Amino acid sequence: MTKVTFIADECKGCGLCVQACPQKIVTLGEHKINAKGFRPAGLTNADDCIGCAFCAIMCPDVVITIEK
Repeated sequence: MTKVTFIADECKGCGLCVQACPQKIVTLGEHKINAKGFRPAGLTNADDCIGCAFCAIMCPDVVITIEK
């Protein structure tokens, strides 16, 4: 099982990770605002993650970590 971690307070909500996810499970928070005033990214269903790390590679702020 793959563990995906987002540092929500550092995310600027650019959406690059959302576009990069082949499973379409990364989304920007609809009802959540972080300390910087952005909608942070997160997973809708962690069980569907295939561990490709495309989201982490695309993240310019390096707020996503993937553990297999």
